[in-house]
Amino acid sequence: MPTQYRITGRGADEISEAVERGIRDGGILPGAALPPVRRLATDLGVAATTVAAAYADLRRRGLIETAGRRGTRVRPRPATAPRSVHLRVPPGARDLSHGEPDPELLPPLAPVLSRIDTGPFGYADDPVLPAVREVAARRFAADGVPSDALTLCHGALDAIERCLVIRVRPGDRVAVEDPAWGNVLDLLAALGAEPVGMAVDEQGPLPDAVAAALRRGVSAMVVTSRAHNPTGAAISPARAEELRSLLAGHDLLLIEDDHAAELAGVPLAPLAGATPYWAAVRSVSKPYGPDLRCALLAGDPVTVARVDGRRRLGPGWVSRLTQQIVAQLWQDPAVDAVIARAAATYDARRGALLAALRSAGVAATGRTGLNVWVPVADETAAVATLRDAGIVVAPGARYRVHTGPGVRVTASTLPVADAAGVAEVVAAASATRLSARA
Repeated sequence: MPTQYRITGRGADEISEAVERGIRDGGILPGAALPPVRRLATDLGVAATTVAAAYADLRRRGLIETAGRRGTRVRPRPATAPRSVHLRVPPGARDLSHGEPDPELLPPLAPVLSRIDTGPFGYADDPVLPAVREVAARRFAADGVPSDALTLCHGALDAIERCLVIRVRPGDRVAVEDPAWGNVLDLLAALGAEPVGMAVDEQGPLPDAVAAALRRGVSAMVVTSRAHNPTGAAISPARAEELRSLLAGHDLLLIEDDHAAELAGVPLAPLAGATPYWAAVRSVSKPYGPDLRCALLAGDPVTVARVDGRRRLGPGWVSRLTQQIVAQLWQDPAVDAVIARAAATYDARRGALLAALRSAGVAATGRTGLNVWVPVADETAAVATLRDAGIVVAPGARYRVHTGPGVRVTASTLPVADAAGVAEVVAAASATRLSARA
């Protein structure tokens, strides 16, 4: 924490507000340690219980976390911090931390933009255009997902949040993969929910881990259908059958995140309908462009109706101009060819890095998607060693609940010809410990 920022306040609310203000304004950085309760209480001349109450409030609202021996720290992505917090990439370094698609592999939008109807559209128009509803229903049906109830949200995370808000209350437990998409962990912290980690392998969440989460009385479960971020897992048909059997009879909200969709390279094995309340989310951002903030949401009638109702109180609908762009992209054979070429390229790039890592004796995973997960002996040492070698990767702490240390390496922009050289450096870094660097 920068030395110039001073936490002030006499009551728990004032202390909490001072810390939040410091995080919001950049005076207290993500990951920074906060003073121990008793020391801050002494500095402020208040009771330790007052500071403890302030920290509890900040923790409940997703701003800070207790990190064992590391003390109390600001979360890597606190709910009040700007979303533009990124890893610093030194000049000349190779950025393999971003987790984004290759801009060169996205379909061009100019031909589509020339064909859309610019309106005007009004408040009373259908929030989902008939053309979008028709094409979306066909695409879901082809993957075995019922879509009698269907709506749109502003991206996958928006859809997940809107589903969780109608079901999850502060203090509730929510099952997530472990490791999990970091944004979902941040979202649960902001909602005051407790993540219950479920270990994964390349076929998705392990049945024993799912059963253990169910025994803990989770009120919701978020799983990634394929191209899991960060491990690349994809739920196989056999695993889906096992999970559907486990979930049957449980009164929870099941959310399936199919964020990569057409880029995943493997068929969807859906869990839709295994529980009374469910939602299948499919984003268009990864295949077609991050700025297309649009995601399909199919689900049970109650969940979809509640999501629709709450959205009407806020943004109202996803822009019908955006909807037309999406519908045009879905129905253009030339765009289909671009997406197929992108999926094949990602498979080749990720596959080359994964094969090289495994040849070097590293138990990396990355069956589908844009990323490879690499277990490491010491996360801090591995990240620092790679940075010193000119390679920036994402620290695994951003994604982990209880699983061991690791790093996420994005392969989406890594040329196949460079994979072996990168893998050699990553393999060496994966065994490095801080004591060895000292």
